Amino acid sequence: IPSFSRETPYYDHISSTSNDSTTVNMSGLDGVEHKTLKVNGINMHVAEIPASGSGRDQIILFIHGFPELWYTWRHQMTALSSLGYRTIAPDLRGYGDTDAPEKVEEYTYLNVVGDLVALIDAVAGGDEAVFLVGHDWGALIAWQLCMYRPEKVKALVNMSVALSPRNQDRVPMPTFRRLFGDDYYICRFQRNRSRVQRVGNREGVERVLHVQNGWPALPPQRQTFKRPENAASATKQWLTQEDLEYYVSKYEKKGFTGAINYYRNIDRNWELTAPSTGAKIGVPVKFIVGDQDLTYNSPGIKEYIHGGGFKRDVQLLDETVVLNGVGHFLHEENPDVINQHIHSFFQKFI
Repeated sequence: IPSFSRETPYYDHISSTSNDSTTVNMSGLDGVEHKTLKVNGINMHVAEIPASGSGRDQIILFIHGFPELWYTWRHQMTALSSLGYRTIAPDLRGYGDTDAPEKVEEYTYLNVVGDLVALIDAVAGGDEAVFLVGHDWGALIAWQLCMYRPEKVKALVNMSVALSPRNQDRVPMPTFRRLFGDDYYICRFQRNRSRVQRVGNREGVERVLHVQNGWPALPPQRQTFKRPENAASATKQWLTQEDLEYYVSKYEKKGFTGAINYYRNIDRNWELTAPSTGAKIGVPVKFIVGDQDLTYNSPGIKEYIHGGGFKRDVQLLDETVVLNGVGHFLHEENPDVINQHIHSFFQKFI
């Protein structure tokens, strides 16, 4: 496998891949059922653990972020299914064993929310709602799902990424470039490279996880934060060799093209969601974030979350939880605490 280059991080590898969900069995998780469902015109890989016990199952749908897969929810699925929930986690379009459409414009909020609405209908029935848990890009998508189709969601636990109300006067990408420069990772992701690159080796996948969990996302001359000296060792505490092998096995096949296409639609999302300007979230919500998470320490975020703006826009916000000493992948870094928060919140609506 070609070595991972710092000069060309995360970029495109385009190849054919099989949707054979049997390839995911190396995860080693007992009781996980894998299936491929036809939703919204794509084949979506879905992992599921049926609820233990009897009675009507309450479904929890888990939505992963970047650069994750369904596998990021393994701790939550195992624990919460033992408490009587039916736990379901898909690979989003472009990830893992789910189809990856070739066109960049097929990765907008509307496409992905459409996938999830169809998935909810498939697993819960047309008139049923589910509990929803999101993280990172999954949190962004969860906010959109709750805004457009609140009847599909009983309650939401969202993590790491707070709601970002649409500003009709501020186009996102020019704003990022003005604040952080062209070398900001989101700005770099806009470059549609023609050179095909395979990014699937262990160092490459692990480095992407480090970037999300604590490495600075800005070039040195614009860094707002310093890279924690223990970033690598901290990640290794919750990312085992088996975990890393699983991620590597998937990104070797598909690369990061589909995942990066979500970033390449940021301005398109802004354009498409113009009708939602000023809209509020009307679903019950608990929000959880780590105090070491770069998303929480970004300019203006703490003021928005704790200064009344967040509660104004998320009208049924039940609680905001800030976990001390925890970074971006809080559900993997401290799964027992996250599982307790999810269970205690959802129990209010059963």
